[in-house]
Amino acid sequence: MDLIDRIDPRYSLLALTALLIAVLYPAGKAIPDPGLRRRYHQMQLAAFFGAVVGAKLAVLFGDLGWPLKQLAGGWRDILFSGRSVTGGLLGGLLAAEAAKALTGYPLPPNDRFAAVLPLSIAVGRVGCFLAGCCRGVPSRIRFSVSYADGVPRHPAQLYEAAFHVAAGLLFLRLVARGRLKGRVFSLYLALYGAFRFVTEFLRETPKPFSGLSGYQLLSAAMVLVGLAFLAARTPRAVPILQEAS
Repeated sequence: MDLIDRIDPRYSLLALTALLIAVLYPAGKAIPDPGLRRRYHQMQLAAFFGAVVGAKLAVLFGDLGWPLKQLAGGWRDILFSGRSVTGGLLGGLLAAEAAKALTGYPLPPNDRFAAVLPLSIAVGRVGCFLAGCCRGVPSRIRFSVSYADGVPRHPAQLYEAAFHVAAGLLFLRLVARGRLKGRVFSLYLALYGAFRFVTEFLRETPKPFSGLSGYQLLSAAMVLVGLAFLAARTPRAVPILQEAS
């Protein structure tokens, strides 16, 4: 998640745990029809590959400046750069919507999966914290953290982990109460985009766009896309006819 200079076994273990939480959570069991369940899994597979591509492209843009800058390391930069949550969410959403249209999948987005996804990302962010990637900017706050360079920094990874845990718990409650059906992921996209835009100022990332980072541009896009899908999937009230036509 974002640029990683070395592979820390603790990071790898937690990243694998996060992936298992997202993949093995039985989100599809709420779909009783076998044909629909099969199309749902096809859509999820497409979303997974879209998320992988989006996560990689976002890091190339946010950390390395591509395509505005040439990649000095060429294919090495592409293969060994990290992954970004912002790009993964956007890429996964676009791929899922494309697969939904191609397969004719008629059901709204799976709220059970959308509720557990933030919790899996929170686990991954703890891995980032232990590995020392996605670091915060220098800070003298009491709960700052230092890595090999000895510079006290904001524990930006833990800020984000806390956000994802809070979001996941909120979404699980919404799902249990049957609220925002088909719109939980849209809400997540908008909330996380706003959170990430603000907290990006506390992260050690290049900020070449008038003091903004590439991730903040992606975060703004997440807010807009999330709000657009939230509005599009909100049922419209049907006006009551006062007189028979």
